[in-house]
Amino acid sequence: MNRTALLFSGQGAQAVGMGKDLAANFSTAAALFQQADATLGMELSQTMFEGPVETLTQTAVCQPALYVHGLACLALLKEKLPHFTFHAAAGLSLGEFTAHAAAGTFDVMSGLRLVMQRAQFMQEACEATQGSMAAIIGAEEQQVRSLAAAADVDVANFNSPGQIVISGEKENIAKAISIAKEHGARKAIELTVAGAFHSRLMVSAREQLRLVLAETALAIPRVPVISNINARPPASVEEIRLALADQVTGSVRWTETIAYLIDQCGCTRFLELGPGGIIAGLVNRIRKGTEVISISDTDSFHAALQQL
Repeated sequence: MNRTALLFSGQGAQAVGMGKDLAANFSTAAALFQQADATLGMELSQTMFEGPVETLTQTAVCQPALYVHGLACLALLKEKLPHFTFHAAAGLSLGEFTAHAAAGTFDVMSGLRLVMQRAQFMQEACEATQGSMAAIIGAEEQQVRSLAAAADVDVANFNSPGQIVISGEKENIAKAISIAKEHGARKAIELTVAGAFHSRLMVSAREQLRLVLAETALAIPRVPVISNINARPPASVEEIRLALADQVTGSVRWTETIAYLIDQCGCTRFLELGPGGIIAGLVNRIRKGTEVISISDTDSFHAALQQL
């Protein structure tokens, strides 16, 4: 029997039009988007469906947008396949919050309010600092750690073998790019981002989020949710709070997360719920030949129903 894990997208996967056809074709999705708009007191769905891209790309917009979109895809699966079950969940950065909502750690709208606050704290931290990020392609983990130390930046994402992201002060990222080849990289590319996510420049966001999480009611999830910071499922509610706060400044250990889901949880099939198909590409590089079904719109949803 297939053991299925859900995977949820992180910031950067957003695209104008996300969720529009789901809302047009499924009342369940339309109702969820409307509820999100009402909860946040903003026309989030309008920006998701129509843009402009500059607004959707803002941290305080794209994070709640991706969260709601991922859970809309899951709601449709549960509606059309009443016996659908999953055995574990994980998400890339922001997606870890979506994974916890899917697993019942908090209800959907409580999680949305949490995500909105996280996004605002991170956007404020971006505006208060001069940060950037860069993808380091073709280097081993130890080589990238050596590069990060030499340039005084942090290692933000272990996305897949040979694709690691660094984060820090803009001038230090420029220095890292200039010396990347000396540290074994094939190439280094500065990313178009609002700031230095998953680095020490996000400390203010982490501390504010920690206070909010302390006041948020959480439950032990129904299935293991793998934390970004240590690629393990937290053992208690307190560990969940720590993990969700610490991932704002800590490294996203995505390569190890996928390995844990396959090797320790026994997952043989992954469902990527979110736009872009980015996660499917990473999983294929981490463990070639792993089955990943991506759901982002009506066509991919119908295709997934056939496969499931």
